[in-house]
Amino acid sequence: MIARRVVSSSVLLATAIGFFTLGALHSRRTDAASRAAYDAKLEAIRADLAGVHKGDAVVPAATSGTVARAPEPSLTPAARARMVAEIKEQLQNEMGLLPVHLLRDRRSSFVELYSSDNFGKTNYGTAGYLGHGYFVTVKHAVVALKDEDDRQGARRITSVKIVYRGKEIPARVIDTGDAETEVHSGDWAIIKTRDLDLPALRVDASFPYDFADPIFRLGNDYSKGIILSTGYVGQRTSNGLVTCLTDGHPGVSGGGVLDQRGVLVGIPIGRMQGDYRFSFILPMRAEMLRKLPSYETSAPTATLDTQQ
Repeated sequence: MIARRVVSSSVLLATAIGFFTLGALHSRRTDAASRAAYDAKLEAIRADLAGVHKGDAVVPAATSGTVARAPEPSLTPAARARMVAEIKEQLQNEMGLLPVHLLRDRRSSFVELYSSDNFGKTNYGTAGYLGHGYFVTVKHAVVALKDEDDRQGARRITSVKIVYRGKEIPARVIDTGDAETEVHSGDWAIIKTRDLDLPALRVDASFPYDFADPIFRLGNDYSKGIILSTGYVGQRTSNGLVTCLTDGHPGVSGGGVLDQRGVLVGIPIGRMQGDYRFSFILPMRAEMLRKLPSYETSAPTATLDTQQ
């Protein structure tokens, strides 16, 4: 009985050793095959690299793309200057600008105006030069109009003067509108001095005053000299005036309202009570120039521009 058990155990042990030996042999064969395949791949890579010349270098390349662009046409100096001028003009029109040099030139066409009355009171304003010694201003600066302080009509203007190169030059009233009170469509006047060396203004009596049109106001603010203010057109009033938001400080009455061409299109004549920013403009009209020789003979100075 014992002998059978020993024989059976020996047989099982021999069988197990046999299977283990077979498995180990198979694993070695598989590893050998894999290693041989790997070695074959390495030999193939070495063969490919061996075909590359030793002098060739690997150069990196960027991944950005390029688009072929047609060459820009070359411009002549005249064409380039014309293009720049057109761009500047478009920017000025869109932004409501006026060249600084033009504003400086127009400043010299306006003078300080002073008038005295029989009560010893002196008022100040502004006048714009129209050529041949003629100036345009407001009537209430050179003629005593009705007001609450002079119900009897006793007040009279005794002298009118303009300031030219630091000196006072006497002036006389040549023509006026029909205003009897201030801030009125007839509140304008033409005065005359001797012929002066000042640039004459061009006048446009057909300016449309469309809403939001840019305008430039020059006037003798607070009797401190000619000062510039800018603004935009508001609306027309029932009595023929135009509203705008430009500084309406004392002294600017009779000054100039210019358009983007630097042409005289109106004169500031008043403001809203208590609000120096809400101003009234009197548009230029042909009748204001009826006493000017240049208007009658179409002389080159102070001509009436009817082109919009």
